[in-house]
Amino acid sequence: MSTSNISKSVTDRVRDSKPGTIFFPGDLLEIGSPEAIHTTFSRLVGTKQLIRLAKGIYLKPKMDPELGPLKPSLEDLARTVAERDKVVIRPTGAYALNRLGLSTQVPTRVVFLTSGNPKNINVGNSTLVFLKTTPKQLAVEQENIFLVIQALIALEDQGEDDAVIGRLTEVLAREKLADIREAAKLSPQRVARVLYRLADNIENYNHD
Repeated sequence: MSTSNISKSVTDRVRDSKPGTIFFPGDLLEIGSPEAIHTTFSRLVGTKQLIRLAKGIYLKPKMDPELGPLKPSLEDLARTVAERDKVVIRPTGAYALNRLGLSTQVPTRVVFLTSGNPKNINVGNSTLVFLKTTPKQLAVEQENIFLVIQALIALEDQGEDDAVIGRLTEVLAREKLADIREAAKLSPQRVARVLYRLADNIENYNHD
């Protein structure tokens, strides 16, 4: 296929996509050479049909009349990358604390544990970090319980403060007690102790 035909095929693919679609040039190699595809993406950025979010990641933006082009959150972008790579990711560290309302600080370095390969993706002034971990670390399927575990790891001894315990009890109030206690078996000893305490708090509250 000629360079002009490759460019037209890529341009048509972008034109026919929905606003908000994220593109990875590497996924379009069936159309033609990497060089021709990347050249076309660069041209589409120049004509503002696409926004370059990071190296090898482009967005067909949704447009807001007042705000202009709308970009995905770092978590949405991370989940799109994970879906493309067919891997599992879970938030951890400061981002887990923010998700649970235990911190108002929005981290610029958002860290996810992953079943895939480790990688860093620079997005503007922020960085997505994917840390490879073991299947055991990702075995807890319930999102809220997983977030609580990661928050407790990040908080260390502060995880047993009354205010933190109160907030985490609220977060887990609708989870099954058996799931919380099962997750405790997969957690570090200090975290497991707090999870059992949280499960007991919820059980006692439900019996009052």
